Amino acid sequence: MTATIGHSPEVRADLDNANIARIYDYFLGGLYNFAIDRERAERIKLMLPSVDLLARGNRDWLRRSVRYMAAHGVRQFIDIASGLPTVGNTHEVAHAVDPSARVVYVDNDPSAVAHGTDILAAEPHVAMAGVDGRHPEQVWAHPAVRELIDLSQPVGVVLGGLLVFVRDDEDPAGLVAAYRDALAPGSYLAMSHLSADTVDDETRAQVGRMVAAYQAGVGASLYVRDKATFSSWFTCMELVEPGVTLMADWRPDPGLDVDAQTPSRHLGYGAMGRIG
Repeated sequence: MTATIGHSPEVRADLDNANIARIYDYFLGGLYNFAIDRERAERIKLMLPSVDLLARGNRDWLRRSVRYMAAHGVRQFIDIASGLPTVGNTHEVAHAVDPSARVVYVDNDPSAVAHGTDILAAEPHVAMAGVDGRHPEQVWAHPAVRELIDLSQPVGVVLGGLLVFVRDDEDPAGLVAAYRDALAPGSYLAMSHLSADTVDDETRAQVGRMVAAYQAGVGASLYVRDKATFSSWFTCMELVEPGVTLMADWRPDPGLDVDAQTPSRHLGYGAMGRIG
């Protein structure tokens, strides 16, 4: 079964299978999801009750990261494995600083790309690119990227939704280096990642059950990595202060911090590197 989503009658959604981008949208409080997505999301939440807060924490980190890059002169952005461009996403943050900023969302999920293209139809400086972010050369070659992004000028690349899906044998460190090496001086790489190395045994077990629920529900394999591994990916970059921290501790907005006792606060690292 399919249904129309968004404004265009040509954009159809599969109602029989849950979609990871729409599940994430549901956790964020968005409207681009269906009953099958909400049902799978609630099953995942049974495994890790604070998973929605984890998703929102990652989105808040993304907003602060884009705001920082825009404040430091970046006017073009690429959000890799972005999912749906909804709920206060990259282009909205960048355009609050400069309405002419250019943004390309990259995702390999045809549903996310179709819905995202529909959502962004009225945005002349923003586009969706249907590309697998694990292949940077394909990202750079995509027509939307070639049209909107000038690699001879600083670019802000966000890897907030990709690396958690990259297997060790796919060389995540090499993947990060490939993005880094393609960027002009003055560019930034903002990265976040799921972790569980500072939590208690019960929360770590919940994370393991959540990972299994994602695999069973949508066929997505998530990988949990520690701070040392994540930090090692910033080689040959200048870390922006405060360095590698929990996402909630990376330049938090005063008065908006997540309660220190909330398990999700301790389940992800975030950091940003500047290319010199």
